[in-house]
Amino acid sequence: MLGGADTVRALVETFYDVMSEREPALARLHEVTPEGRVARGPRDRFAMFLIGWLGGPQDYIEHHGHPRLRMRHGRVAVSLAMRDAWLRSMTAAMDAHGITGEVRAFLDARFADVADFMRNVDG
Repeated sequence: MLGGADTVRALVETFYDVMSEREPALARLHEVTPEGRVARGPRDRFAMFLIGWLGGPQDYIEHHGHPRLRMRHGRVAVSLAMRDAWLRSMTAAMDAHGITGEVRAFLDARFADVADFMRNVDG
């Protein structure tokens, strides 16, 4: 409903560009370039995950196994502030791509649920 894998990849690029520009503390939790921008590896991995999560090919699982989101992110303290920074970045990316209507309502709710589920510290 978003327009396919290329659209999801473009959304992910914008998401990480926004994160790199507006949420540097969050960006630094990822592999970054010397300029402090989220590097290619995390971008490609998240795009692969998101494509599968949204119903596309399950390439992420084939390459990396089950997502096990909390386990994979367990090394990072995910607080309310980090959750909110992640959601702000994704909201800005979806705004930039003009995602609206039922698809937007679905994504807003699901991203909020998953982001909150990822919290592993108080505050």
